[in-house]
Amino acid sequence: MVWSRMSFIPAPEPDTGRPATVRAALASPRALRTEVLAGLVVALALIPEAISFSIIAGVDPRVGLFASFTMAVTIAFVGGRPAMISAATGAIALVIAPLVMQHGLDYLIATVLLAGVLQIVLSLIGVARLMRFIPRSVMVGFVNALAILIFLAQVPYMVDVPWVVYPMIGAGLLVMFGLPRLTTVVPAPLVAIVALTFLTVAAGIAVPDVGDEGELPSSLPQWLIPDVPFTLETLQIIAPYAVAMALVGLLESLMTAKLVDDITDTRSDKTREGWGQGVANIVTGLFGGMGGCAMIGQTMINVKASGARTRISTFLAGVFLLVLVVGFGDVVAMIPMAALVAVMIVVAVSTFDWHSVRPATLRRMPKSETAVMAITVAATVLTHNLAIGVGAGVVTAMVMFARRVAHFTQVVVVDHPDEDTCVYKVVGELFFASSNDLVYQFDYAGDPQNVIIDMSESHIWDASTVAALDAVETKYRAKGKNVDIQGLNESSLHRHTRLAGNLGTGH
Repeated sequence: MVWSRMSFIPAPEPDTGRPATVRAALASPRALRTEVLAGLVVALALIPEAISFSIIAGVDPRVGLFASFTMAVTIAFVGGRPAMISAATGAIALVIAPLVMQHGLDYLIATVLLAGVLQIVLSLIGVARLMRFIPRSVMVGFVNALAILIFLAQVPYMVDVPWVVYPMIGAGLLVMFGLPRLTTVVPAPLVAIVALTFLTVAAGIAVPDVGDEGELPSSLPQWLIPDVPFTLETLQIIAPYAVAMALVGLLESLMTAKLVDDITDTRSDKTREGWGQGVANIVTGLFGGMGGCAMIGQTMINVKASGARTRISTFLAGVFLLVLVVGFGDVVAMIPMAALVAVMIVVAVSTFDWHSVRPATLRRMPKSETAVMAITVAATVLTHNLAIGVGAGVVTAMVMFARRVAHFTQVVVVDHPDEDTCVYKVVGELFFASSNDLVYQFDYAGDPQNVIIDMSESHIWDASTVAALDAVETKYRAKGKNVDIQGLNESSLHRHTRLAGNLGTGH
C-alpha cells in the first residue's frame, strides 16, 4: 500500500500509464468491487450537494438530482476521461440563477440545450487545445482553491447545530484516517457514512440529516421539451447564459480531467471530454435537468479516496443516485449530514497541495509564480467560481511573462569596421512587449553615416516589432544616415518584408 504525504487516505498503487478498462475491471472481482463501492459512495455524497445546488439555482431539488443522474450516466459512455464524475454543480447554478428568477424553468431547459450544442461545437473546433496555455502555477492555485471551497461549503453544516454533531464529524474523520491502515477492502468513506447513520438511528440522536435539505423525488425523470417560443427574442434571452454556461462547464471539466490525468498518470481525450459534456447537457435538458459539468469534489472522492479508475464507477454513481432517491428515499433521508461533512473535509485536506505553501517551497519559487497562484486562489474563493479564478490566474501569468521577457532583449554595439560604419547586434525575442523601447536603444545623433543592425540572434514575432524597426530607420534617415538590417531568419524576413513601410505612422 502506498501512502500519500498529504492525505488521510491511502494513495492508489502507481498506475502503469495505461488507462484501466471496463473489460479489465469486469474480469477482476477486486477491481469491480472497488468500482461498485466507489460509485455508491459518490452517489451518497451527491444527494445533498445536488439539492443544495438546486436551491442556489432557484429550482426544485428534483431538477438538480435528475441532472446529476443523467449527466453521470451519459458521460460514462461519451466522456473522454474515465472515472470522472459529472453532475449538477455550483458554478453552473450561479450562472443560471438569474435566468430562472426572471424567466422560469422552461427557459432554463432551453438554455441547457443550447449550451450543450455550443460545447459540442467549441470542442470540435479545438478549444481543448487551449489547455496547454494554462501554467502550472494556475493549476496549483486551481487545486488549492478547490480544496478551500470544498471545506467552506461544509461550514454551514457546522454552525448552529447540536453539539453532538462535532464528535460525530470527529468520529467520521477517525474512521477515514484509521481504517485504511487496517484494510482497503471497503472504502473508508462508505464505512463512515453507514456507521454514523446506524448510530444516529439506533440511539435516536436528533441531528441535521439529508432529509432536511429538501424533498427527494418519488418518480423517474420524464422526457421534456421546453415550452418556449422558438423566436429570435427567446434566443436573445437564453444565448448569454448558454455561452457562459458552456464556457464555465468546459473549463471546469477540462481542468478536472487534467487533474485526474496527473493523479492517475494517464492521458485522456480532452476533445472527446468536451463534446461529451455537450451531449450530456443535451440529454440532461431533455429530461428536465439543470445541466452541469465535471464535479471536482465528487471526482476526488471517486478517484483519490475510493481508487476508482474506469467508467463503471461513473455509470454506477448515476444509477445508484436514482435508485437511492427514488427507491430508498426514506432511508437516504436519515443519513446525518455530519457523515457527509466528514467525507468532504477529508477530500478537501487531501486535495490541497500542501507542498506548494511550505516556507521552503515559497522561498525557492519565483515571486511571480507565487503571485499567480495566490491570485488564482483569491479570485476563485471570493467569487466561488473556478472559471473566474482560472481566468484571473492566466491573465496574471501572461502579464508577468510579458514583463519578464520584455527585459531579455539587448541592443549592443559590437563593431566599428571603419570610421563611417557602426554595427549593432539585437539579441532576443521581439514582440509587442520587448520591442516597445527598441527605438530608444540607438544613438541617432552620435552614430556615423552607415549603421548596420545585425538581427541574426533575434526573432521578429509581430507587427509591433516591424513598426519599431520602421521607426528606427525613419529616425536615422531624418538625420541623413543609412541603415541596413541584416541577418533576419526566414520567418522574420518574410514578416519584415511583407509589413515594413506599410504600417503607417500611427501603428
